[in-house]
Amino acid sequence: MKASQIKAVMLGLTGLMAVTSLQAADIEAGKAKTALCGGCHGADGNSVNVIWPRLAGQNASYLVKQLMDFKSGKRADATMQGMAGTLSDEDVINVAAYYETQKPTEAKFNEELLAKGETIYRGGITDISASACIGCHSPDGSGNADAKFPALQQQHPEYIAAQLMKFKNGTRANDAGLMMRNIAKRMSEEEMNAVSAYVAALK
Repeated sequence: MKASQIKAVMLGLTGLMAVTSLQAADIEAGKAKTALCGGCHGADGNSVNVIWPRLAGQNASYLVKQLMDFKSGKRADATMQGMAGTLSDEDVINVAAYYETQKPTEAKFNEELLAKGETIYRGGITDISASACIGCHSPDGSGNADAKFPALQQQHPEYIAAQLMKFKNGTRANDAGLMMRNIAKRMSEEEMNAVSAYVAALK
């Protein structure tokens, strides 16, 4: 068997192990571990401050990836690196599973930006060859759990726009294959704000 084939098999086994672990997650244990998280993200994952993401209803597979990236330093944030560093791998899985079971509350957004945001989300931006968001994040903004693509629906639009800007300027770089960085670097701030408002309105 070639090295590339072995790598593919190993990646497949790793993905299978992650799915199995999430299916066997202890949600109550995860809830117990979120006491400190609640200070920023809310007891049920519905943060009040728009600079902190809502975690309620987020795909557990995506949350596991982000927490592990914070632990390893692949995603940089002093606060989150410290918080994630206190969690074992089992804790990470349990916490992610807990937040996935929570229901997100409605986000506030600028309705005047929705039409432009919908055009970008569903059709991309032809002038800059930016692909449509719908391909990875689904028609209703629920993301793609298998691919570890996040749910965006009912997320704070300010937070989404801030992350797009970080991808644009390179201060966030934990996207697979430069996918988000390649798109965001071609987007204007106006376009970021518009698509962020649109996904916040999705349910």
